[in-house]
Amino acid sequence: MRVTRKHDEPRQIKIIQNFTPHAEGSVLYCCGNTQVLCNISIEEGVPRFLKDENTGWLTAEYSLLPRSTHTRCQREATRGKQSGRTLEIQRLIGRSLRSMIDLTKIPGYTITADCDVLTADGGTRTAAINGAACALVLALQNMQYKKIIKQDPIKHLIGAISVGVKNNEVLVDLDYEEDSQIDTDLNIVLTEAHQCIEIQGTAEGLPLDLDTMTQAITQSKAAIDQVIQSIKNALSE
Repeated sequence: MRVTRKHDEPRQIKIIQNFTPHAEGSVLYCCGNTQVLCNISIEEGVPRFLKDENTGWLTAEYSLLPRSTHTRCQREATRGKQSGRTLEIQRLIGRSLRSMIDLTKIPGYTITADCDVLTADGGTRTAAINGAACALVLALQNMQYKKIIKQDPIKHLIGAISVGVKNNEVLVDLDYEEDSQIDTDLNIVLTEAHQCIEIQGTAEGLPLDLDTMTQAITQSKAAIDQVIQSIKNALSE
């Protein structure tokens, strides 16, 4: 719960590059107490629906590790299927990352972003997007260094942030305690030029006034600017 943090202030961000040695791109992304391990794998071949297309593909997987939460969450593999929440988050991550790159510049390759939550304290899906975006850039730079691809596929960087509304007050980058008490929960993904990639939102308590929603989107811009700057700082190290 925020004590000294302002309503429009995101949590402290820490990005550790090359966290695992075998992935083409790897980042441990930390915001507050939330920690997400993001690994990028690049393999030859594309899905069947792209077989005759001169393009590549990108997909994402997401999971909460058993003790990432206050009580042990069961591995979805033991249940035999993924939850609707997991599928929704994976699709959000995939759409967000695909917006970053020109897939025609990686023809014949499939990129998989694996996002595993080590510690969940709110904002895990937005942290996964941010960490995977950083790891994706590292992986594509590695492909260019090895001359596997000739052109830089990156179109722009992206950033994501959670925004909540409680009693018509807008809070940026919610931790778990805040998220569990919020009236409206938003997840916002923007480019570095503040172009919208996706906005997810649900009024879980009181209905959301549209003027307040506009304020929430406006406050997300400055927070996402800080996220993207943190990514740039990590990439420049």
